Amino acid sequence: MIKQKQLFIGMAFAITLSGFFTNCSNPSKKTTDPSKKTDSTQVTTKEVDTTTTAAPSPIDPVTHNKLVAALANGDTTGRWPVKNQPNPLPGSILPYKRIVAYYGNLYSKKMGILGLLPPKEMLAKMDIEVKKWEKADPKMPVQPALHYIAVVASGTKGKDGKFRTRMPDKQIDSVLTIAKMRKNMIVFLDIQVGLSRIEDELPRLEKYLKLPFVHLGLDPEFSMKNGKRPSTSIGTFDASDVNYCSNYLAKLVRDNHLTPKVFIVHRFTQHMITNSKNIKLHPEVQIVMNMDGWGEPSLKKGSYYFFIFKEPVQFTGFKLFYINDLKKEPHHMMTPEEVMKLKPLPIYIQYQ
Repeated sequence: MIKQKQLFIGMAFAITLSGFFTNCSNPSKKTTDPSKKTDSTQVTTKEVDTTTTAAPSPIDPVTHNKLVAALANGDTTGRWPVKNQPNPLPGSILPYKRIVAYYGNLYSKKMGILGLLPPKEMLAKMDIEVKKWEKADPKMPVQPALHYIAVVASGTKGKDGKFRTRMPDKQIDSVLTIAKMRKNMIVFLDIQVGLSRIEDELPRLEKYLKLPFVHLGLDPEFSMKNGKRPSTSIGTFDASDVNYCSNYLAKLVRDNHLTPKVFIVHRFTQHMITNSKNIKLHPEVQIVMNMDGWGEPSLKKGSYYFFIFKEPVQFTGFKLFYINDLKKEPHHMMTPEEVMKLKPLPIYIQYQ
């Protein structure tokens, strides 16, 4: 962990420069109208291969507990590993694999690597990252993933005044098609609600979340409970919002006899998640708190310490930016070896 002075510098930067420390899209610009786009890689959900690999069945509790303990990475504060975790269910991905995900949207080259490059080129680049992680942590298999923004915060009101754009099914289907190009790749559907509510957005994705290889991401940065336009300030979700999503996923898993869902919650400021101690855990859902901010390594480590390490939920993630992490000195994106020094050890890695 970085020196105490750096930690306070990181905290100060995370607060005072939060306007620059955003995670993905630029809602101040007009969002492209999906209805005016065409997509040559359409597929229906019925056509998608639903196979995926995860933990062996049945799960050995001793092995599971050892893997969870190892993720504490030598922490001696007592925070990690998280106590009283639910018993794991067969098919659980975590902590048996580290997820390495590419994030973005097919309509924009500015939202992330998913969308910036053509699919084959993007997947070839992902293969390189996967090999880096396999080399850095040979004992931990890597689970490749695509993390797609299915509901995008917008700089314009839209017809219902909610400042968000729902991506059409044909584009979600296209992402599933791309995922089929790699064996056992999983997909995350990410939600930026704008001035909408998570209760109005999540159910619209249910048919996709019923697929065993499709999981969920939630972006509090663009949850504008203050009624302001997205990107004018950092948004927020409460533990009750997170619990709504995890309850929804848990029921979906039980009702459809699915393997557990992985649920990614982005965070890089204190206010982005309120009352985190009230977040409830379920055996059907594996929650990952993902440090989602960009900046120089000291800033990212400081944010991870204050907003992820100090407020344990279950598992942790860390986001790396191909472009934004290089903007300030030392103009360096952290390597897998550097990320692996963090306490706790991130089990979910996202590239934008």
